[in-house]
Amino acid sequence: MSIQKKILVVDDDEAVLDFLQAKLGANYAVIATNAPERVVPLAKEHSPDLIICDVDMPDMDGGDVSAALWADDETRSIPTLFLTALASPPEIAAARGQIAGRAAMSKRSSSAELLARIKAMVEG
Repeated sequence: MSIQKKILVVDDDEAVLDFLQAKLGANYAVIATNAPERVVPLAKEHSPDLIICDVDMPDMDGGDVSAALWADDETRSIPTLFLTALASPPEIAAARGQIAGRAAMSKRSSSAELLARIKAMVEG
């Protein structure tokens, strides 16, 4: 029996959190929060295999979350996937699938593309 991989999701939009929990919950243990300031403590507590982080959030955006994760020895090596509504799939593709050196996807990408990217990041 294999151990279920864990994904920590942070987004200020509850509908996005609900969608990701529904899409990922069958294959992964999902920890979700709409409070970006909770990401580092949750990552330390749950040791997720991947963090999915919205880019545009009030008070603490995706860059701030990434910096906080990088600043902590226990969390800096956890892979992060930025999700954003600020860029289209072609714009993300033109940036070679990255924002600020982190893997990224548009929220307008298909579910199949999102799931494939997550699987590649979590399962190698």
